[in-house]
Amino acid sequence: MVTARRIEGPMWEVRRGDSVLVLVGAIEGLPRDMEWRTDALVSVVERADRVLFPVQGQASLSDVGRVIWRIRTLTRLPDDRTSADYLSPELLARVGRITGEGASRKSFLMLSADLMEHGGYARRARPVSEIVRRAARANKKAAEPVGVYRGDEMIDRVLTTPPEAYLNCMEAATTAAEAGPDDGARRVENWRLRRIPAVLASPLEQAVQACSYWSVMEQGERLRGIWRHAVDRALSESGVTVAIAPLGLLAEPDGMLDRLAAEGLEPLGPDWRAPQP
Repeated sequence: MVTARRIEGPMWEVRRGDSVLVLVGAIEGLPRDMEWRTDALVSVVERADRVLFPVQGQASLSDVGRVIWRIRTLTRLPDDRTSADYLSPELLARVGRITGEGASRKSFLMLSADLMEHGGYARRARPVSEIVRRAARANKKAAEPVGVYRGDEMIDRVLTTPPEAYLNCMEAATTAAEAGPDDGARRVENWRLRRIPAVLASPLEQAVQACSYWSVMEQGERLRGIWRHAVDRALSESGVTVAIAPLGLLAEPDGMLDRLAAEGLEPLGPDWRAPQP
């Protein structure tokens, strides 16, 4: 017998006049075979007037063709180099202990993903937005991404970004792999139980953030600006808006929740701040 567990994940409600904004803090890499009971999440979508999803990449057929044509650039380090040309001897040794291999030709984009999988990241993931999207369609709710990112721009950045840009990502991914899948499982459980500081302190969550497109490509401020605009707009419109946002962006120091609290719009939901010593 499989017993489904009630998994809501962290949500915050913010009010300004006749505007209500429900922020759902999402994390990546949740196992697809994880049993979900999403009553509260579906319920909040049912009473919403509109739903906002994360930034969406928009690629054309020509963009896809470029990726296929340049697939070697995505999967291999340039100029016959190996990881030994970029990583410190200490980090190289740590990676080798995890993978059981020596210096690798694999790109850091691919190698960091392998390391995070050792740390419990599920590649066959079930995004929180997938459940919300299904509920929005079933209830015929207006839904849109907070922004659209041009596929050609994203692909250009990925194809032209040097391996050195991934060094922080590689350090964090290695630490997550060393922590192992048990730590990854605790991250998921803490998310389920809305223990936000514990989620953000997880080595795997830190690796997910360090290895995100926005971090590696130094586009974090751009992403924050997109979300600030979306939140301000939602709180200027009457009715209920549900927004699926990255948990790290919401709960980081001076992040979206801190900003809303500083404006006197105290978000109602789980405590996102780390305990003070």
